[in-house]
Amino acid sequence: MVTIPLTDLDQLFPDSDGKPMSDNTEQFRWIVLLKENLEILFADQPLVFVAGDLLWYPELSTLVPGVAPDAMVVFGRPKGRRGSYRQWQEENIPPQVVFEIISPSNTAAEMTRKLEFYQRYGVEEYYLYDPDRNRLQGWLCQESELTKIADLQGWISPRLGIRFQPQEPELAVYFPDGRRFLTTVELSNQADQAEQRAAEAEQRAQQEQQRAEQEKQRADRLADYLRSQGINPNDLP
Repeated sequence: MVTIPLTDLDQLFPDSDGKPMSDNTEQFRWIVLLKENLEILFADQPLVFVAGDLLWYPELSTLVPGVAPDAMVVFGRPKGRRGSYRQWQEENIPPQVVFEIISPSNTAAEMTRKLEFYQRYGVEEYYLYDPDRNRLQGWLCQESELTKIADLQGWISPRLGIRFQPQEPELAVYFPDGRRFLTTVELSNQADQAEQRAAEAEQRAQQEQQRAEQEKQRADRLADYLRSQGINPNDLP
């Protein structure tokens, strides 16, 4: 077996393909939305690796160029920093789920090649979304072949457990517990609102405690007054 030095590997399988992560703000928004929410979904599972726009090299061969899915999920591999996903260094585990976001520069031939690539190298689920036309397509591996999913309305990913709702004005994706995938700004606003609600609840609890203490003080003063008049408060009905 021929061992290739790491420096040569870096030259033969670079971490960048020289292409931009996205062609426009809408494509970038969807890439980040999927990648960040998938990371949240699997945050407590150390052996689920999620990445966005990371070059995936399926074979130790320069004849097979790398492909960078807009988002991908790999079950069975640890989280951590990677310059690229070199499958032969990852116990030969391919990404099981990949996502692509269509941009105006993508051609039909290019997307056909990607579908063939994902089928050849073991992807189990492949989702393709066109935000300009609000069109979602999906493929599921059946008998070693990626077969197109006929109806994605309410479709639940077998691997991820997330639910897709292609609807107007755009696709909605939901966590298994029913929460919708949110942008970073929406997540931040949601966290701020939760913090504000918690602060308000704490303030109400403090006010209730103060009222209870005031009522107790009034009751104690009344009891002291009754005793000063020779009346035992405990004898009162």
